[in-house]
Amino acid sequence: MSWERFTLLFPLWTVLGAGLSLVWPGLFTWFQGLWITVGLGVIMLGMGLGLTPQDFLRVGQHPRPVVIGALSQFLVMPFLAAGLALLLQLPAPLAVGLILVGCCPGGTASNVVALIARADVALSVVMTMVSTSLAVVLTPRLTETLASQYVPVDGVALLLKVLQVVVVPVSVGVLLKQGTPRVASRMEPIMPPLAVIAIVLIVSSIVGSQRDVLLDQGITLVIACVLLHTGGFLLGWLIPRALGESAATRRTISLEVGMQNSGLAVVLARSGFSSPLTALPGAISAVVHCIIGSALAGVWRQGRSDQASARP
Repeated sequence: MSWERFTLLFPLWTVLGAGLSLVWPGLFTWFQGLWITVGLGVIMLGMGLGLTPQDFLRVGQHPRPVVIGALSQFLVMPFLAAGLALLLQLPAPLAVGLILVGCCPGGTASNVVALIARADVALSVVMTMVSTSLAVVLTPRLTETLASQYVPVDGVALLLKVLQVVVVPVSVGVLLKQGTPRVASRMEPIMPPLAVIAIVLIVSSIVGSQRDVLLDQGITLVIACVLLHTGGFLLGWLIPRALGESAATRRTISLEVGMQNSGLAVVLARSGFSSPLTALPGAISAVVHCIIGSALAGVWRQGRSDQASARP
């Protein structure tokens, strides 16, 4: 199996890892603490290696879709998560964890799914870059605003953690790309599969460590995550549609809004809050948005194929 095919099958690996961790929790629970932070750093480093000055230039030349996507990302998901936590009366740690997921930026998984869906992959990468940059300020601030009703939230501590696990590795990746292009070119092809492995290990570790709680309260939490991401995908498609964007742009924004950086949510939950349950929504979220996103990608990809074959 090629590395590219391995990467494209990442939803399968995520579901498989989560399933195995429910049966044999100890299989993945060793991956915790510093390992989870390092895993997220690998994901962010890969994002930095994939960025070029042309990406920033594209934002300046065609900012409208990126602006629509960023506004949708940080208006739809945080408030939808807060509303669902209140509506479903989630326990405080799970409510905070769900809100934290909603306040995180788009994840690199959306770039892979955009490729499968035959959406605008370049736009997806730029949108992930922009939402990740904005998240340095917006994720701690929104979490503090929306989750403080459940537990005290230290916005400054969250901000420092975001700087550590997002800005530093992304900046290192960009510097490697520009300063040592030969090294970066050798590293870049292996970063997507390494990111997939990191996502699977992070998700499986949290699911395994919180297996008993998940089996006890898992139905409500899964429902909350399904509603959150379904709402994100739907509104992420409807908003650009109402604004007259193209089909490819609508698909791209839908995927970017619906698929969060759940790994970041897990890391922030584990380091910023006392209850380990706060990290559980992030792990379930990763499984849920992978399944929904890949299903959408399959439908959209098939639709494009049908349209192509129908042309004279």
